[in-house]
Amino acid sequence: MNYPSKVLERAVDEMANLPGIGKRTALRLVLHMLNRPKSQTNALAEALDQLVDDVKYCTKCHTISDHEVCEICINPLRDQSLVCVVEDVRDVMAIENTGQFKGTYHVLGGKISPMEGVGPGQLNISSLIERAKNGEIKEIIFALSSTMEGDTTVFYLYRQLKDYQIEFSTIARGLGVGDELEYADEATLVRSIQYRVPYSDQKF
Repeated sequence: MNYPSKVLERAVDEMANLPGIGKRTALRLVLHMLNRPKSQTNALAEALDQLVDDVKYCTKCHTISDHEVCEICINPLRDQSLVCVVEDVRDVMAIENTGQFKGTYHVLGGKISPMEGVGPGQLNISSLIERAKNGEIKEIIFALSSTMEGDTTVFYLYRQLKDYQIEFSTIARGLGVGDELEYADEATLVRSIQYRVPYSDQKF
């Protein structure tokens, strides 16, 4: 594609680096921003700068936060002994949108996937084990996607944590096998959390 401006070409190339955005869509978005009032485009640029510079991750559960410890973890009305283990921040947002879960979270930052070169060392697993050692966790809900990688991660975590005095459960399979948690509707997520099932070695 020939561009009339190197500045435009660079903006399109950067936009096209976003997931799901091809060159044609990137060009349409860039031209749209170019035609908007300059103040609106500058506001977007400032928001992205602030996102990169100021975003924090909760030191306890690893979700995105404006503070060192997120509002969920410091909320005295949340059950600190009930921990829902998820893959990423989008899953926290999806479950929180149901308004039905009153515990806390632990964000792994992904799932074990040898094909993609992701092992246990690349995930937030050691901090979960520390939370278990400290005795603050009474129940862990495994809320990972129902894929082979998700099931492998759950099995690994269970083997690491099963010697502690913790009850384990998984979200009920209201989610189809192969589905990603973030795309599930709220009613399905509510049923999955409310009707979670015990987790044990017998499942493997």
